[in-house]
Amino acid sequence: MLATASALAMLCALPAAAQAPAARATAPGYAPSPRAPQGAPNVLIIMTDDVGFAASSTFGGPIPTLTFDALAAQGLRYNRFHTTALCSPTRAALLTGRNHHAVNAGVVSEIATGRPGYNGILPNDAVTFGRVLKDNGYSTAFIGKNHSTPDWETGPEGPFERWPNGLGFDYFFGFNGGETDQWAPALVENRNLIEPPTNDPKYILDHDLADRTVSWLRTQSSAAPDKPFLVYYAPGTAHGPHHAPREWIDRFKGQFDQGWDKMREESFARQKKLGVVPANAKLTPRPSQIPAWSSLSPDQKKLYARMMEVYAGALAYSDNQMSRVIDEIRQEGKLDNTLIIYIQGDNGASAEGGLGGTTNEMAGLGGIYEPTDFTLSKIDTLGGPMAFGHYPVGWAWAMDTPFQWSKQVASHLGGVRNGMVMSWPARIKDVGQVRSQFSHVVDIAPTLYDVIGIKVPASVDGAPIKPLDGKSLAASFTSKTAPGRDVQYFEMFGNRAIYDHGWMASTTPERLPWTPGKDVDAAKFKWELYNLDKDFTQADDLAAKLPKKLAELQATFEKEAQRNNVLPVQASIFDRLGGGIRPSPLQGRSQLRFYPSETRYPNGVFPDIRNRSWKLSAAVKLGAGGESGTVVTQGGRFGGWGLVMLSGKPTFAYKRSSLPQDQYRLESPTALGPGAHRIDLDFVYDGGGMGQGGVVTMSVDGVEVGATRLDKTVAGAWSLEGAAVGWDSGTPVIEDYRVPFPLASVEHVDFTLK
Repeated sequence: MLATASALAMLCALPAAAQAPAARATAPGYAPSPRAPQGAPNVLIIMTDDVGFAASSTFGGPIPTLTFDALAAQGLRYNRFHTTALCSPTRAALLTGRNHHAVNAGVVSEIATGRPGYNGILPNDAVTFGRVLKDNGYSTAFIGKNHSTPDWETGPEGPFERWPNGLGFDYFFGFNGGETDQWAPALVENRNLIEPPTNDPKYILDHDLADRTVSWLRTQSSAAPDKPFLVYYAPGTAHGPHHAPREWIDRFKGQFDQGWDKMREESFARQKKLGVVPANAKLTPRPSQIPAWSSLSPDQKKLYARMMEVYAGALAYSDNQMSRVIDEIRQEGKLDNTLIIYIQGDNGASAEGGLGGTTNEMAGLGGIYEPTDFTLSKIDTLGGPMAFGHYPVGWAWAMDTPFQWSKQVASHLGGVRNGMVMSWPARIKDVGQVRSQFSHVVDIAPTLYDVIGIKVPASVDGAPIKPLDGKSLAASFTSKTAPGRDVQYFEMFGNRAIYDHGWMASTTPERLPWTPGKDVDAAKFKWELYNLDKDFTQADDLAAKLPKKLAELQATFEKEAQRNNVLPVQASIFDRLGGGIRPSPLQGRSQLRFYPSETRYPNGVFPDIRNRSWKLSAAVKLGAGGESGTVVTQGGRFGGWGLVMLSGKPTFAYKRSSLPQDQYRLESPTALGPGAHRIDLDFVYDGGGMGQGGVVTMSVDGVEVGATRLDKTVAGAWSLEGAAVGWDSGTPVIEDYRVPFPLASVEHVDFTLK
């Protein structure tokens, strides 16, 4: 040891040149960080939700979207841009530049199946533009709705490979899943499930998203000023629930009293004046399944007009918040070299509110619709925290002017055509013009790679990369006649279409978006034929006149469908809403124990008590007795269940919808005293299908204290705020308390799934 120390001392005393001549010749260093190409633009991609072609003022609609308007004035409007007809399939295609079935996003992950094309799992060989730009020297952020992570992977323990951070985004703030409550969102920051401010009447998610984006931009500009940025900004607006500050809703009072038939005529006239619809275009007629506005009662007209005012307020407010983001980019001196791609909607306007609209969209998705007198009694709550509303089908049809149908209907332009604007002051000089190239959401990623001057790598993390399906739109920046897409297929829930060099063949919808339980056979769908070069709106069906042309396009569809994992076409929806089809971290376990935690559990990683018998045993250790707080809850105000203590009394609450007959309560007649107690709930399901009833029995310390019958139960989805043990997240299941309503005396909760 002494000899070693002496040798080290002698070595340290030698001149530097004598110590390590070889090392000096090859001085150590670090690999350089990736750098973006010289002059690479900043990128801001905005995608709103469930906004039809004719909603925004930018494309002739009734709702003023001043930010969208301003970008169109300094950029280009694209009037033949297309999506997939549904949320997460469009987002998967956008992020990857590949067709939605080709990346396993044939449906939303909440109703995914195990089949290729439909399993909801983005494959490793479909690298996102977030990852490609990050690897090429960009700072990357994802703000808003993430609907590309399978719901069974959204729990606090991941896995995280398909969360935004795992898909190439340095920073994520927003929510996972199809929708969230604007007033009480189920928030995520990077990989952490976090809570919004509780009981703050001024809090609303759209404002928070803009705040977070501005904050990130300032940090990026300070910490990495030489790096260009990519921001993917995807607010949940205007997907249901329709929420907005009351003063924004009231701005539209009386503006929709003329109804949806007249609104379509007004929007169509504005569209022609703006030039976003050709002068020779025809306005398609109202489908027979949608009632005429003139056929409605005065109460229905009053109610439905207010629902549209709420929707308009939500979209206008969200657009206003985006202006704050763009103002920040301008103030930083970066707007001139920022490519902004603003896609107004991830599909057509949504008809999922049913023929009469609803105060509770979650119930509507399960096929539970409210009578007009009930909904009318709640009219003053619409848009606020006590409603989870959605407008009726007629307004969705009007917001998709001049086309047929709506969201979910991929066969027709009302479901898949969305307005888009691109602005880039440094490069786009033909400002204020309209571009009519047939384009698709898969074209966005190739456009980015093209204008930045980068290529998709041959492999990422050792995995070969799937070729892009999209085509760059960069040539359209300077040319009206630059070629667009030649061929593009569409499919969603059996509704399908094929575009081929100006022609489009489309199936006639057999299952409408507001009838999810209808059983249909995709093979029996009728086909229609349109010449879109002459018929902008799909108004003239030529199938009977040109059967050979139709057969030619049908063969092209089969070819594209085979290549993209579309076949066999899956037309059903409702039978996939229940659990058991998709993976779960709890799979195969009938006995489960959950402890109190500060983290909520998304529905996909919590015991699934739907459509089955189950038992719950909660262990509590009370202090003085008479305590109040949450033992366990799942969901909340708009669909959920919970076991809570109210002044020492164990209370079970179950809410199937907002209707009085769908709300159940079972309360112990006596309060519990101090000490350890076991509270049991035993539910015996009737069986015989989904959403059936059953009897729930409550016992305390082994003694039965009460029982009640649930006539019907939730068959599909709870509200998406998730579950919590020892406190309540989001909104309360019953209005006897306010969240978070903690109960420190909960020790654990055991589930037995039968």
